[in-house]
Amino acid sequence: MTKPQGLILALALTLAFIGLAPLLQPAWLLTLFLVPFSLVLYLIKDTRYVSLSIIVLAVLYGLGWLSTFVFTCTLGIVVIGEVVFRLTGDQQVAYLHHLIAAIAVSVAVMFYLQYTVPLVAVMGVVVAVLLRAALRGRDDALMIEALGVAMTMFLFEDLNFEVDLTLLIAAAIIGFGFGYIAYRVRVADISGLFSGAMIGIILIVFADVRWFLIMLTFFIIGAGATRYRYSDKKQLGVAQEHGGVRGYFNVFANGLVATAAAILFGLTGHPAFVALFMGSVASAAADTVASEIGVTGKVPYLITTLRPVPRGTNGGVTFRGEIAAVIASAVVAVVAWMMGVADPWMVVVTVIAGFVGTNVDSLVGATLENSGRIGNSGTNLIATFSGGIAGMLIYMLG
Repeated sequence: MTKPQGLILALALTLAFIGLAPLLQPAWLLTLFLVPFSLVLYLIKDTRYVSLSIIVLAVLYGLGWLSTFVFTCTLGIVVIGEVVFRLTGDQQVAYLHHLIAAIAVSVAVMFYLQYTVPLVAVMGVVVAVLLRAALRGRDDALMIEALGVAMTMFLFEDLNFEVDLTLLIAAAIIGFGFGYIAYRVRVADISGLFSGAMIGIILIVFADVRWFLIMLTFFIIGAGATRYRYSDKKQLGVAQEHGGVRGYFNVFANGLVATAAAILFGLTGHPAFVALFMGSVASAAADTVASEIGVTGKVPYLITTLRPVPRGTNGGVTFRGEIAAVIASAVVAVVAWMMGVADPWMVVVTVIAGFVGTNVDSLVGATLENSGRIGNSGTNLIATFSGGIAGMLIYMLG
């Protein structure tokens, strides 16, 4: 457990200036007071990055780039959350305490400022705990967390997307529940828990729960494929590291395009973004299954030269993997059709898009990834984007 040197001062400073923010206007006046006080914290070893985080937020607020709510809520979430995390100790339970503290602060600030867009606060809380987990061990983690939370809240405030509070609470419960289960069954690490929760919340809020269930279908397919003949793949040296446990890099690489599609659909209602979503999810499922099942088949062939390559080579494809990819895409498409998200034409488009996405993954793997220009997550992101765009274009032209 960390000694509370400087933490009480940081907590007092944060609470004081949250209270003063709506009273001390214009915003630059608060900045003039807050920066000198924060410099005192910088002189204390344990709170130097706490000090820098407060100063960064104060400057952004003073320049008029952050609203009073975004500034005060970010300040409270980041600083008070950090204080609670440190006092708890660097243990898994500390993340729960951090989350509870962040929620309590955001609710208190909303009531104090009479703010009526809870989605902004929820996204700030989720990003805060996600960055705390993802940046663990970095000295500058708190400063990055402060910027990340502030910019996220700024973005969602600017979107001005209204959502029913009951739906938002339900989405948060479902999202975090899904993430926790994935963590407990060792499919995701702590950063994967929070990134998965964030994607789940966005899908439910901007689209509906059916989109989340479609994404969950991919998750189940991917987890099953990863564990398929895992001991054999481990002997061959081609098994996923850490037993297939996914972190935030993998979650975002496979889910970022789908998340963007959900937001765009929520804002516009255009069916093209349903196709973008379906194509990206199908590509993620197809690629995962093709890799995990295809590697157990016969000798793979490099997609660019069609020459035999060792199992596990980036860009290597097998007949078994290609068939498995089509089946995975079809499963995603049929689930969407059964839930009323996809019509018959969308089902066909989804299967085609999934096949396109997984082969783009192989092509990028054989060229950019094998040359060391990008990593596996970058390859997955390009593949899901390509599959999503392919699905959208085919659907619109059909």
